[in-house]
Amino acid sequence: MLTELHIENFAIIKRLDINLKPGLVIFTGETGAGKSIIIDAVEMLLGGRAESFQVRAGTERAYIEGVFSLPESTRDSIILILENEGLNDQPEYVTLSREIRLNGRNIARINGRNVSVILLKELGEYLVDVHGQSEHLSLLRINQHLELLDRYVCSIPQDDSSNTTPLPDLFNEYQKSYREIREVQKELLNLRQAEKDSARNIDMLTYQITEIETAHLINGEEKELRDEQIRLANIENLSSLTHQALLVLDDGNGETSSLRDLFGDLSEAMVNLARLDSTQSSLNEQVQTISDNLDELTFNLRSYLENIEFNPKRLDQIEERIGLIQALKRKYGSSIEEIINYANNAKRQLDTLTHSSEHLENLEKELNNLMAEIGKIGYLISQYRHEAALRMENAVEEELSELHMLGAHFRVDFQQQIDPNGVILPNQQRVAYDAHGLERIEFLIAPNPGEGYKPLSKIASGGETSRLMLALKNVLVQADKIPTLIFDEIDQGIGGHVGMIVGQKLWNLSHEHQVLCITHLPQLAAYGELHFHVLKEVEEGRTSTQVKVLDENERVDELANMLGAVGESSLTSARELLFAVKNNTSKS
Repeated sequence: MLTELHIENFAIIKRLDINLKPGLVIFTGETGAGKSIIIDAVEMLLGGRAESFQVRAGTERAYIEGVFSLPESTRDSIILILENEGLNDQPEYVTLSREIRLNGRNIARINGRNVSVILLKELGEYLVDVHGQSEHLSLLRINQHLELLDRYVCSIPQDDSSNTTPLPDLFNEYQKSYREIREVQKELLNLRQAEKDSARNIDMLTYQITEIETAHLINGEEKELRDEQIRLANIENLSSLTHQALLVLDDGNGETSSLRDLFGDLSEAMVNLARLDSTQSSLNEQVQTISDNLDELTFNLRSYLENIEFNPKRLDQIEERIGLIQALKRKYGSSIEEIINYANNAKRQLDTLTHSSEHLENLEKELNNLMAEIGKIGYLISQYRHEAALRMENAVEEELSELHMLGAHFRVDFQQQIDPNGVILPNQQRVAYDAHGLERIEFLIAPNPGEGYKPLSKIASGGETSRLMLALKNVLVQADKIPTLIFDEIDQGIGGHVGMIVGQKLWNLSHEHQVLCITHLPQLAAYGELHFHVLKEVEEGRTSTQVKVLDENERVDELANMLGAVGESSLTSARELLFAVKNNTSKS
């Protein structure tokens, strides 16, 4: 819902700050006062075309800002858009703004951050629907007609005793089958593409698998090989260092006693020390432990020295093995584990290619079964839609009749296309399909007797368009999730009696939507729950539009003025009109 609207230096508006409420909001005023300019400003917020001539003369820029509270019906969709763009600052509200500069540049913002006009327009379609001569009108967008019809179907109460599957459940089944079909089709496409080059691919995969398996790779072996390579390449240094260690530890050099000899003297001394002073037994035990460790170290070093052997043949084998591993890594992966995984994947691909004919046959059978299944579900959905379409047609024509469009007819046009690759219907006919079902639909209107049906966008009269949209909105009130509706020129070509009917319908519509309406009819204006008077003021030789909220007494004066010259008679008529409206609304 639009809660706040700020307009600055736009056309003849110098500055306006309008606070709005839920319900039916009425704008009245003399022709040329600027009522439609306010609607134009809202359309700018919704991504409409911005022109530099819209900037107020004598200023550098025009600025428009609107604050919208997010309704439950569309909040999740709006928040998803905002989160994807990193713009979700306030989950309860969203602020749109537009700046138009004289140099032709215009800036769109959402929650204070610059965005593309495309994004602004996408978001605006969830917030406001403008009904008049506007291209922003949601019902003129054919791609939304099917969604509106489906919402209308879902809004129709279903008999609890009925054994038929509810439409939402059918949609879920349809979507599940549709996703499965797409997956099978994708797999078939890949398999058929691979089959074209199957002979070459089989040879290549067989070679790769053989090359890897012949190597008999073992995870972790490369590190062991490199460690052994380092040992064999440094055999002389290893032998020399081991001799040096044994010399110090056990052999001595003739001039200096070995470490074990010296430690033997230490051990003898500690034994005697412990004999004379038993409190030092622990020191003797430490020395004995070290002595045992020295014996073990000496033994291990001598065993190591005995096994040190220069083996150039083994070194060549290791270097050859490392070279083989490096060559395989360059082809199949950065590690032995990746090379083994590559071989396993190649085996699976080879198996698929080897059994591709059988696999193709199974997939095609699965696809045919899925196509038959989705055909049955889609056919049931189509039945729901056709039944609801008849109900909608009758309801809209009844609304149009009440709105003084007696000869107007409305039709939901179903378009289904034969497709040899389409889904299979129960009668075995194949038709085109997409994620939404087996048909496309479009709302058509014959506004006058004897005229053929036309798309909604081909209706020339703004008043007819607005009344048609009002009729549709009343029928689709539970299905239409757009929170704010704006009606401009809806009273064009109608009189007071029809104006009362239109007002009643707008008031009914405002139970589910915020409705903003510009009108010249007092009978319609009397239904407003919030009434703004739009007027022009001249200040310092400049004309500007002003907006005033009317209290109860001021409303009487305004309605009396709309009925004719203000006098006791027109004031009485205005009061009677408000009283009649109060009675009408109290009965609803």
